[in-house]
Amino acid sequence: MAGTTCEAKTWLLVFALSLVVSTMQLHDFCVCAKPQVPCFFIFGDSLADNGNNNQLSTLTKANYIPYGIDFSDGPTGRFTNGRTTVDILAELLGFENPIPSFASATANSSNLLGGVNYASGAAGILRATGKHAGNNISLRRQLNNHRITVSRIADVLGSKRLAKERLEKCLYWVEMGNNDYINNYYIPSIYPSSSLYNPKQYAALLIQNYQRHVMKLYSHGARMFALVGVGQIGCTPNSISVYGTNGSACVDYMNDAAQFFNQRLIALVDQLNTDLLDVKFIYVNSYGMGSGDPTIAGFKVWNVGCCAVNNNTGQCVPNKTPCENRNEYVFWDSFHPTEALNLITAKRVYNAYDPSDCYPMDISSLVQLFGLGGISAQIADLAQYW
Repeated sequence: MAGTTCEAKTWLLVFALSLVVSTMQLHDFCVCAKPQVPCFFIFGDSLADNGNNNQLSTLTKANYIPYGIDFSDGPTGRFTNGRTTVDILAELLGFENPIPSFASATANSSNLLGGVNYASGAAGILRATGKHAGNNISLRRQLNNHRITVSRIADVLGSKRLAKERLEKCLYWVEMGNNDYINNYYIPSIYPSSSLYNPKQYAALLIQNYQRHVMKLYSHGARMFALVGVGQIGCTPNSISVYGTNGSACVDYMNDAAQFFNQRLIALVDQLNTDLLDVKFIYVNSYGMGSGDPTIAGFKVWNVGCCAVNNNTGQCVPNKTPCENRNEYVFWDSFHPTEALNLITAKRVYNAYDPSDCYPMDISSLVQLFGLGGISAQIADLAQYW
């Protein structure tokens, strides 16, 4: 199953992995008396979904075995064998428990104070994205759910002013765009987008919508953002199997399209950091962290997933026994990484090993700057990065 060296360009795989693995162990890495931010809000797709799709009428759900086989609570709706990248990132930030899904947190408003995970499998920036598989919670609907959360936090704290003061200190993670390609643009038999727009035009359309949604978050009090780029979507086992690589390691035209989006997202980060002096944006370079030799970190298989998959969905077949050597696999199913890869990715997002991992700084630097005294002082400190 193991491929050649050229096949090492894999979606979301970081380079120089061995150095990271050998020098950082998660539970030794972060011993925090309290979280470094008061709350952590997560917007995204199946890479971050932790149960929001469970009650939806959709094929895109993961609340069954073998998903969650290595997670303490079993199959919760996470699209991997254990923790997601945002689960691990929350630990690195000092949270004792995973950030709850919106679906579960709404039962008790006090649970909302530490943050909420709104992510939904198959969701995208565009409302139509992923709907062929059933219902999902698009970015627009996730923002509507956040508006409900903001209102409830104000009720719990006793005023909108106190809610605003809290929310301005929180971290907002937005990871959207992968499905707008995988579950929209590259399914021309269902979606017309590829006939209406060339890849550059489509990227422009996505970023235009993305910016509008981010500004709504800003209007609801968000001030500290991590915007995650599209990964190497042409290197997933599903893309390689369905579209073919024409002799390359991956589906190159899909990766090229992802880069058009990422280039515009970086420009958006620069623009917003210039225009909004009371806000801080960083770009998480998931595409760039998707290059390198997986064998350095002990991965032996990167072109197929660990679990047996349904050929129509690319997801794990229910109740089938997955591979035993899960730490040697990059992918869990045909789309989603294993916990082993998520662990490395989260560490590099939090504390970048390579300067290109995050722009213009990593999350640990972002939250440290945000903790400095007054907005003016923070802006002065941030000037060194631009």
